[in-house]
Amino acid sequence: MLSTGTVQIRPEHVKRTRSPLPWWLLTSRRWTSPRPINVYVVEHEHGLVLFDTGQDRASVTDADYFPPGLAGFLYSRLARFRIGQEQTLATQLHLLGYDIAHVRVVVLSHLHQDHIGGLGELGHAQIIVGRSELAAAREPFAEMNGYLTQHIFHPGLKWKAVDDTLDIFEDGSLTVTSTPGHTPGSLSMLLRQSDFPTLLFVGDLTYDVTLLASEHIPGIGSKSELLASTRRVAEFAAQYPGLVVLAAHDPTAQSLLKSAMSKNVDR
Repeated sequence: MLSTGTVQIRPEHVKRTRSPLPWWLLTSRRWTSPRPINVYVVEHEHGLVLFDTGQDRASVTDADYFPPGLAGFLYSRLARFRIGQEQTLATQLHLLGYDIAHVRVVVLSHLHQDHIGGLGELGHAQIIVGRSELAAAREPFAEMNGYLTQHIFHPGLKWKAVDDTLDIFEDGSLTVTSTPGHTPGSLSMLLRQSDFPTLLFVGDLTYDVTLLASEHIPGIGSKSELLASTRRVAEFAAQYPGLVVLAAHDPTAQSLLKSAMSKNVDR
């Protein structure tokens, strides 16, 4: 796991309340403590795989990164970021001993800005995304739904659209599955390996796995779809005892992953 900086969001974003989104977005005075912007790195015999690509540092250095007007104002109300010079995707990969040029496959949980920040450097890789997610990002006024299209559709990207499930290498080790709710085409990825805890990467399906376990859903997205996808995760947990769920902005994700890795070493 690596992190491309931190993000602060509204408490109502983390855990849904009775307050409607427009109300809390425009009136809330509270921010969460800084939360990580996680990217997950998987070594596979067929090449390096990323789950998400983090936030682009240009979002905190380039005055024109966000749209002007009402859309830009709403983005500023939704989240605030801190990204240091050393917290770019390429630099973080290098610090872990990887080269971004060796990334073969990227799975995007969805196409919001804090998950697609590294796409500009990944023209050599296959980019896996939900088909309905691509469609949502191409709709008129997509910026108002969280899709900064000028930062998504870089020339030359090799897109692969997924409808429901995909066994990436056809060996059962990495399976992409549809978990809509936060966005129409949100994806999760299941990692299975013998003598190793099963991992499920869920993007923004939750911001806290303890909330996920008790079916408390986030404040952004379709309530019915979020609940259905949350219950699908519960089905995975029943199917794979010891399942470790890893979210994009869960502050406990690093310790959860470290614990899972240590269990593998102990064996």
